[in-house]
Amino acid sequence: MGERIHEYFVTLGLDHEEASELHLRYYTQYGLALRGLTRHHDIGNVIHAERVLRILQLDDLIDGLVYCDYELKDFSCKPEPDFYQQAMKRANLSDPSKCYFIDDNRGNIDGARAQGWAKCVHFCEKGLEAMEGGRTKQIDNERAPGAEDDDGVDVVTTLEELRVVWREIFKE
Repeated sequence: MGERIHEYFVTLGLDHEEASELHLRYYTQYGLALRGLTRHHDIGNVIHAERVLRILQLDDLIDGLVYCDYELKDFSCKPEPDFYQQAMKRANLSDPSKCYFIDDNRGNIDGARAQGWAKCVHFCEKGLEAMEGGRTKQIDNERAPGAEDDDGVDVVTTLEELRVVWREIFKE
């Protein structure tokens, strides 16, 4: 996703270095590069999660999605508490311990855990490169500075491993 966001910055007429700088500035200033783009540039709403679910052929297994609606002026996104609260409201849940969550960003996992979500999994493709905040970095299981140790989070490197981690939701 980071690479696609970077390419969008380039379509604004910036060279790669300028695009990286603006990407990093928005990422740092707003916590999400897309939030900066929506505030300062005319971009359309893209529902990334729906596309991913269709590609993975999982779209018929999902009852509803909560996503960053970039068309809203003050949209919420992971890891902001409001994002997780919206998800629970959409799922008609009041008990956060019943929430399942998987993400490739450890900060988003920490955000879910801070809301009491008990069934969190970090999808970590350790060693691969990804773009974050306009900079290419190697993926790891790194925690945000000051984050508490939390051994209640499973780490998987393939989605198939969810059958082991979340046995209760998969049929044999």
